[in-house]
Amino acid sequence: MDLTLLKVHGSMNTFYLVEGPERDDYNELALRLTALDSEADGLLVVLPSLQADAKMRVFNRDGSEASMCGNGLRCVARFVCERQGIEEAVIETMKALLKVKKEKTLQDGIARYSVEISPVSFKLKDLPMVYEDNDEWLLKPLPFLSDDIVFSAVAVPNPHLIGLVPAAYQNDQSHQQKWAEFFNGPNDYFSDGVNVSYVTKVEEGIFVRTFERGVGFTNACGTAMTASALISCMAGLVPFGNVNVYNPGGMVQCQVEKKGEEIRLLLTGNATVLSVHRFQWENEVEDSGFKSVTELEEQVLYEKFIEQTSSISDQFAQ
Repeated sequence: MDLTLLKVHGSMNTFYLVEGPERDDYNELALRLTALDSEADGLLVVLPSLQADAKMRVFNRDGSEASMCGNGLRCVARFVCERQGIEEAVIETMKALLKVKKEKTLQDGIARYSVEISPVSFKLKDLPMVYEDNDEWLLKPLPFLSDDIVFSAVAVPNPHLIGLVPAAYQNDQSHQQKWAEFFNGPNDYFSDGVNVSYVTKVEEGIFVRTFERGVGFTNACGTAMTASALISCMAGLVPFGNVNVYNPGGMVQCQVEKKGEEIRLLLTGNATVLSVHRFQWENEVEDSGFKSVTELEEQVLYEKFIEQTSSISDQFAQ
């Protein structure tokens, strides 16, 4: 089968994007693509929807399917809006219908989209997480892990464990890596694994580093950045409203609104197309491979943007 793929990224969270019908072996395609390209974090699949303008499925490097991906959703939003000649759309994801919108471009014309992140739940059963007899875990240490770090568990709807840490934990990632790998292996707390983010206050907002379930350390994770912004607002690190969220892949803005029990989250950032590929996908692995690639110029613009935000991320060891 001859496929046309776009290689795209949101905050350097890089994916291949393909449009096609529903089928049950896209996880195999994700495994093949990421085996051939170490830069790729996974596969975005754009499908027909009876409820929205399109449907999105997301597959990680290890072939597992994620319920949502904020960075990937921005790239899908751009694909769908440009294909249909519209500026707003609704995308069906595994657990919600989400609104997306084209925003004003960043400097030099970098495409930028905002996407709704929903639903939000603090119930441990929705991650799922099991810890003693607790129904929620917000802004408290996990004593078996650390007495110094306050952690929060939240599903948006992907499961996230958010730790608020001093800069030392960003400069030395061994603590985060140790526990993230533990929680994403056989363990008694997270039966389906969990995304683990460490968050540090910076003058202009927050810096977030994420160990992504099914991927490992990543340049950025959209739902993790949004969940981190929410927890940072609830902890008083930053005020509610627009939060600048820096990460190893750049910077996004997260809008956090909370009225009573109602929470509204919006993630805004780049949606960049790196290249267009023709890919031969066959049943036999050895017969599959890239047939051609057309490089685009958009990354040059994004790298100029990265240079302006690097003073934040450069504070922390990569």
